[in-house]
Amino acid sequence: MAIKLLLFLIGVKSYPMFGDRYEPSPQQWLQIWDQWDFGYYQKIAEFGYSGEDGSIAFYPLFPWSIRLVASIGGSYLAAALIVSGIASVVAAILLRRLVQLDYPTSVAMRSVWFFLIFPTAYFLHIGYSESLFLALALASILAARIERWWLAGLLGAFCWMTRGTGAILVPALAIEATQQYCSTRRWKWRWLWIAVVPLGFAVYLLINWHVSGDALAFLQTRKISFKQWFALPSVGIRHAISAHYLTPNEAEMVGAQELQFVALGFVCMLISWIKLRPVYAVWMTGTWLLFTAVNFLQSVPRYTLTMFPIFILFALLGRNRFWFGALTVWSLLFFALFAVLFARGEWAF
Repeated sequence: MAIKLLLFLIGVKSYPMFGDRYEPSPQQWLQIWDQWDFGYYQKIAEFGYSGEDGSIAFYPLFPWSIRLVASIGGSYLAAALIVSGIASVVAAILLRRLVQLDYPTSVAMRSVWFFLIFPTAYFLHIGYSESLFLALALASILAARIERWWLAGLLGAFCWMTRGTGAILVPALAIEATQQYCSTRRWKWRWLWIAVVPLGFAVYLLINWHVSGDALAFLQTRKISFKQWFALPSVGIRHAISAHYLTPNEAEMVGAQELQFVALGFVCMLISWIKLRPVYAVWMTGTWLLFTAVNFLQSVPRYTLTMFPIFILFALLGRNRFWFGALTVWSLLFFALFAVLFARGEWAF
């Protein structure tokens, strides 16, 4: 809660600090977080999907949640902040409980610490779907770990209804079931609940078909409206490297920072296969491949936030006081920098 309050405070105070002629009034304190993708979520929540405005590229559960809360309070922006705020708290609690299944409480608490101060963790507190997605993904994996497979399947379906990366739950839960089988040598029919997870994607495909007559319309929308399509990771990485020749701002934000977080995710992905439970390694690998296998890299620092096993690795490394301090300082400095840029309408992933 302290991080949430400080985030909103630094966003407001950044205006006079950077020489603007005014400071947002109390009525505008929330409005400064109405940036970039939130406009699509608000349109979907308020008016539904359209085949003409690019909204079909966004999954439905988060805007539907906004609509539900807004029907009580009236403001779609406030509703989005409430949904994200509650989901972020739930995600933090679930992460602690999940890590505690394998590690001491101290490691679990450090995992939550690094999760909440990650350089792009401000997306957990504003009108974006990251917090809801992570809460559902963590809940699904936790349910599988404690062998409540019916719940894991249902939560997984809701997760895939929130973001496309929810697809990774299918192989992740399957590898967890395999590990449980290897430890007991007994087949359990409840593992078949994993088959429920794709129903979330089926709902999204049905929406595509209803809006445009094509169940795969979102692929064409991504290509036309966002100029992005699937490609080998090397294609997107080469594009980010070529940003070196653009303006200094573009070279840093769409070039250097994207590449640095690609590298961070890749290194942690490799380490996860050695240090972590296979379910986490599969989640890391699938997530990294999904957001790098595009023709150009976009929002990689934000998508890296969803690779939650990174925070377990940070926590393990943080048992050393030097690395705990180094990771904390790096996280907080870039958290503040990126959050200020975002609140001021600059591109910050």
